[in-house]
Amino acid sequence: MSVLITGSIAYDYIMQFPGFFKDHILPEKIENISVSFLVDSMKKQRGGVATNIAYNLALLGERPRIMATVGQDFADYRAWLEANNVDTRAIIEIPDDFTASFFVSTDGKQNQIAMFYIGAMAHAHKLSFKEHARGEPIDLVVISPNDPRAMVQYVRECQELHLPYVYDPSQQIIRLSGEELADGVRGSLMTIVNEYEFEMLKHKTGWTDEQVTRATPTLIVTLGEKGSRIHFAGETINVPSVPARRQADPTGVGDAYRAGIIKGYLNKLPWEITGKMGSLAATYALEEYGTQNHRYNLAEFRTRFQEAFGENLMLD
Repeated sequence: MSVLITGSIAYDYIMQFPGFFKDHILPEKIENISVSFLVDSMKKQRGGVATNIAYNLALLGERPRIMATVGQDFADYRAWLEANNVDTRAIIEIPDDFTASFFVSTDGKQNQIAMFYIGAMAHAHKLSFKEHARGEPIDLVVISPNDPRAMVQYVRECQELHLPYVYDPSQQIIRLSGEELADGVRGSLMTIVNEYEFEMLKHKTGWTDEQVTRATPTLIVTLGEKGSRIHFAGETINVPSVPARRQADPTGVGDAYRAGIIKGYLNKLPWEITGKMGSLAATYALEEYGTQNHRYNLAEFRTRFQEAFGENLMLD
């Protein structure tokens, strides 16, 4: 099936702080915060939400397509994606600009503080499914964090063109209005957020838990090491996490989870199994530094799924 992913493409600058952020943030001074963290290490990695989801979907046997904007520094990254079975034909280069950049610091408890430079991603709203994704069927669209104008436009176009979409507003909940968020959730096939983003979503829309759950056929809330909750057809499915063999870096774990969810959906698997696929895909990402350095094939994924859950996974 054809999956078209929209969202950020970026270079990640991943830093490690040896202490704990909480020890250096004074709650009574939060309105005048001015704090600096001396980090022990920094690595430049390929990243971005759209590309992370696509990479993980490719590991799971799909050939996803990405529609996004990048800068003049993208040639090597494009070659990497194509070599890893990601379709880059709808990734448009913006001359005289640079690919977006993500700067993140992680402390000793896997808490993160991050900043994002938009770069060429600011042009994403100039792309359209009607122009840049023509000629081939689209079975599923993923609307993940991007230029806010683009996210609003893509929701509108999906609804106009009757394209089913996964709504993943996550980091851009801050920038989107309550009305824009409500529209994105209401038209979605499924909405995915983490626990904190779920609270932000409710705050901005004014909705209750029940109202959010009713607004989309499937609501998924990720809970970190506690797993995730899937709300579907009036039921709540609690999905456990998969213990990591080692915890290297949490960056991109949520993107890997989404790829597992999408793969399960494409295979029409029950939500309980699909959620567990998301958990396992997330753990693979957690075990390697960076967002696209872990590798596995479908046979290895099936074997580890059986080890983790005691169930055989029927997966194409």
